[in-house]
Amino acid sequence: MRQRTIVCPVIQNDGEYLLCKMASDRGVFPGQWALPGGGIEPGETIETALRREIMEELGDKLLITDIKPWTFRDDVRKKTYPDGTTEDIYMIYLIFDCVSTNRVITYNEEFQDVMWVSPEKIKYMDLNEATSITFAQKGML
Repeated sequence: MRQRTIVCPVIQNDGEYLLCKMASDRGVFPGQWALPGGGIEPGETIETALRREIMEELGDKLLITDIKPWTFRDDVRKKTYPDGTTEDIYMIYLIFDCVSTNRVITYNEEFQDVMWVSPEKIKYMDLNEATSITFAQKGML
């Protein structure tokens, strides 16, 4: 089984959190709302990977001013690829609290939509399991 170390930013701006609706035909949580993030590439530091993933997935205009390590966990997930094939992956999540100074986002093909959500509304979202665990640990669910 392949192993991936995932950097996961919990991005907050003016009291709301950024959620991304995953593409319905790929990824670990197709069609559900999730936090952004992705795998660390060989030779990258953790912060370099985090900033790269934010830029790739959310564009280069979203300004992140504060990054603090928050928690970590692991699990096994089934990843679906655009061609319909699947793979079980052992995932190690490194989760960071991040603050953005703006909300300028240009998301890539991994997402169908993005939304800034207040803590009160997060519990009503169709969150994937990993994101639900994260917000439960933060006391919001």
